[in-house]
Amino acid sequence: MKLLTLRTPHGTTPTQAVRQDGDTLTEIDGYASVGELLKNPDWKAVAAAANGATHAYDGADLAAVVPAPGKIICVGHNYRNHIKEMGREVPPYPTLFAKYAESLIGPNDDLALPPESDAVDWEAELAVIIGKPGRRISEADAGEHIAGYAVLNDVSMRDYQFRTIQWLQGKTWENSTPFGPALVTSDEFTAGPLMTSAVDGEIMQSTPTGDVVFTPEFLVHYISTIITLNPGDVIATGTPGGVGHARDPKRYLAEGQILVTTIEGLGTLTNKVVKEV
Repeated sequence: MKLLTLRTPHGTTPTQAVRQDGDTLTEIDGYASVGELLKNPDWKAVAAAANGATHAYDGADLAAVVPAPGKIICVGHNYRNHIKEMGREVPPYPTLFAKYAESLIGPNDDLALPPESDAVDWEAELAVIIGKPGRRISEADAGEHIAGYAVLNDVSMRDYQFRTIQWLQGKTWENSTPFGPALVTSDEFTAGPLMTSAVDGEIMQSTPTGDVVFTPEFLVHYISTIITLNPGDVIATGTPGGVGHARDPKRYLAEGQILVTTIEGLGTLTNKVVKEV
């Protein structure tokens, strides 16, 4: 299944969880977002049986697929080609940092270019969305806790990121992280297909999502050892080589450019870079 969060300005709630069937979106009554739906232990059956009002997919105003996750945990240095281009060693353990929900935008929303940063960079990522709570989840059982996958771009303000050895301040600027378009359930997607990012049609990143140091299952195991993972929590699993900061000369996003992020089988994010006032 594909599950999305639709903005419904004329409905009873600002957003609405929907199921995508081809070109049709069907409302899942009683759930304002995919994140709210996942809190129901029977979310998959509820979504499959939904027969609410329908909308056309074309032209739909989509929010971030999970608009307000309880946690967004990100992984740095997880693709070997990115580790190499950044001049680092393959880490023995995952490098973790966080984002906050205010950073998330929808799959077709404008991406805010803040006036304070001159080094805004792209980072295509596979996002894991949790569907079942757990603490100290074994790697073997981790798949049972993954509801599905989505596309995310961990847009980074590199000048702020590298001001100190802690990355948070460069990673969670408001309205900077495209996320969606859909949660594709784990029975319909296995990590491995090609992930790309492009700026104004020029391919910047192109790497299979399976070419990682730490798999989604290992990350669920590792992170849940530290803290309980709850339905709707998001793990951004890292970016491959091809980021702008590692190029010579360095390249960054500019006003008016179009950033396109795609993972085969999951969909595409298309975001125009707009200067934040």
